[in-house]
Order: sequence, then structure tokens, then C-alpha cells
Amino acid sequence: MRYVKYAVAPADLTVEFRKVHQFVTFSTNTPTQHALAEFIAAKRGYPELSAFYQRKRDLFLELIAGSRWRPLPSRGTYFQLLDYSAITSEADMDFALRLTKDHGVASIPTSAFLYKQQAPPVLRFCFAKKDGTLEAAAERLRAF
Repeated sequence: MRYVKYAVAPADLTVEFRKVHQFVTFSTNTPTQHALAEFIAAKRGYPELSAFYQRKRDLFLELIAGSRWRPLPSRGTYFQLLDYSAITSEADMDFALRLTKDHGVASIPTSAFLYKQQAPPVLRFCFAKKDGTLEAAAERLRAF
């Protein structure tokens, strides 16, 4: 049985609690775990996922080829890391926000995953999208 809980603490501690909470609640939903176990046992649908996501990654990379975005090796994920150092010297959070607000393309700043003060000029893009969505995003990204 799951319980809803809360914590009262100084602000600097709650910042750290929220970081942990994001990952704990992201992956521990009990009914979903049972459904996933049944899905895996049935061996239907997922054997094709690797090729499906590879095609999506290949398409996304093909669509941004020749741009100033530099792809970084990213394996076993449906996110592609892109170096933007040839585009701007903005901090990743600032650039990600501007990219979303001004150009309608969402990304994830890698500083969210790091303990460093200064994150590298890298953003994380999800390519688990419809081809049309990837095409529209790539067109906007190539404009930089």
C-alpha cells in the first residue's frame, strides 16, 4: 500500500529532498511495475523497440545534420545530447528556456543532472516523438 507523505524542513534541505523525490516517484508506481512485469513476460511489442528508437534517433540526427548543433554519443536512451557551444555561450538552463519560449522546442538542461556549478554547453532532446514533430523541431534547431 502506498501512502502520501510530506516533510517540513529548512529550504536548503527541501531543495535536496525534491531532487530525490523526482526520481523516487518517477519509477516506483506499484501497479505500473506489475503491468510492466506482465508485458515483459508476454514478449510482445518490446523486441522491436530497439530498432524503432534507432530509426527515430537516426531520423533526428539526419534532420539536424549540417547545423551548428554537435551530437554527442548517447546509447540506450531515447534522448539525444547536443552540444550547442558553436551557437551561444549561454548557460544551459537559460538557453533551454529561450529555446522553448522563443522557438517552441523543449529540451532538458544537463545541469539538472550534475553537481557542478558550470555545466557543459549541452542540452538533452527527446526523439521519442512523431516524425512530423521531429521534422518541425529540427527545422527550428537548424535555424540557429
